Amino acid sequence: MTPTISYVLLTIAIASEVIATSALKASDGMTRLVPGVVVVAGYALAFYLLALTLRTMPVGFVYGVWSGLGVVGVALVGIALFDEAFNGVKLAGVVLVVAGVILLEHGSH
Repeated sequence: MTPTISYVLLTIAIASEVIATSALKASDGMTRLVPGVVVVAGYALAFYLLALTLRTMPVGFVYGVWSGLGVVGVALVGIALFDEAFNGVKLAGVVLVVAGVILLEHGSH
């Protein structure tokens, strides 16, 4: 698997995790069928693609990027779709997570 393919799969894994987590919120405690199905399918796809990326990329980097960007994505979805609060503290947290992901990327080479 080429590095480009690994990055594409990691990106799709992150998007799948963000979609699944957002659907988990929308599922109302897994009591709504369609969001519940999206949760299960999204997490299954996310972990499958995560496993594929681990064949060619370091685990610390992959997990750090996946979890960090997943947190940022879910926070942004919460603000955009679920009317969650956005303030300077939340912005600082997002900036710090992104900075950490950048440092992981530079440290993995």
